[in-house]
Amino acid sequence: MPESMLNIAAIPMQTIGPVKITGPVVNEEIMVPLATFETPLWPSTNRGARVSVQSGGIRAVITDDRMTRSVLVEAPDAEQALAVKHFLQAQTETIRSIIESTSRYARFIEVKCENAANLLYIRIAINAGDASGHNMTTKAADAFLDWLLAERPELRYLSVSGNYCVDKKVSAVNGILGRGKHVITELVVPEKLCRRYLKTTPEKIVELNIKKNLLGTMLGGGIRTANAHFANILLAFYLATGQDAANIIEGSQGTVHAEVRNGDLYFAATLPNVIVGTVGNGKDLDFVRNNLQALGCLEQRKAGGNAQRLAVIAAAAVLCGELSLMAALTNRGELMRTHEKLER
Repeated sequence: MPESMLNIAAIPMQTIGPVKITGPVVNEEIMVPLATFETPLWPSTNRGARVSVQSGGIRAVITDDRMTRSVLVEAPDAEQALAVKHFLQAQTETIRSIIESTSRYARFIEVKCENAANLLYIRIAINAGDASGHNMTTKAADAFLDWLLAERPELRYLSVSGNYCVDKKVSAVNGILGRGKHVITELVVPEKLCRRYLKTTPEKIVELNIKKNLLGTMLGGGIRTANAHFANILLAFYLATGQDAANIIEGSQGTVHAEVRNGDLYFAATLPNVIVGTVGNGKDLDFVRNNLQALGCLEQRKAGGNAQRLAVIAAAAVLCGELSLMAALTNRGELMRTHEKLER
């Protein structure tokens, strides 16, 4: 589209914090930008940020980092589809060479195959460095298909994306196999700080997490998810940092775990599918670059270091927002009073 025809949708943005984060990827206090029309999100997440500082910081680790694309091919029958699966299992190094030749940043991780009748769904996983990796994996998948269809002419091409990726849809497989950065954040909040800042007790938050997030989600048919509103904070953070906002669909699948430990609150948020990048489409907008710069995500780091830093900050912000909302929900009427005060 010509630049003269490009319009910008203005979304209100504020910076909350500081959020205190500790761990191998981030170890500092950081101000976090959030772009949203839901104005109570700022003070609520900011309350969680204050608790993070007063409690000594949110510990954050990344356990996995990958992007996936699943190609779909058709064999004449199920037996031949199975033979192709076995063939691919013996071709790991060849596949690695093909995929890594498509980008100097792509690092092959694995292929997983799922057979359904005579159909073969082949899920390719790579590490995409500082990119979110959608286009990088698609380019790698195209090259893989060229090789596979030449090697196995009995196969018929159906799609470069067979929905087993799973891209921007709710699924179990992304939580199990991973898509994006798998980030775990945890915080221990002293009992006196729960009462002072959150206006509740560790016991009430633990009870609510079991009966709302766990049992309520199970009864509602949630898939590998148990949280109050991960999507709210993720969307605000994604919009502020130039991310593909549709990735909140798989990104919002995650779990909250809460315990009372020696009278204090242990509160953890696990996000297995945080899909973010610090390079690529959308990152050239001035406000995005300014935000990424302020977050320390445009520095000279080892490949993937900036995107991992961004993922940790996103997950820490999610924990802050989740903790604050869960505390509010333990107090009858607090949620509605806040929205009426700030949004009417």
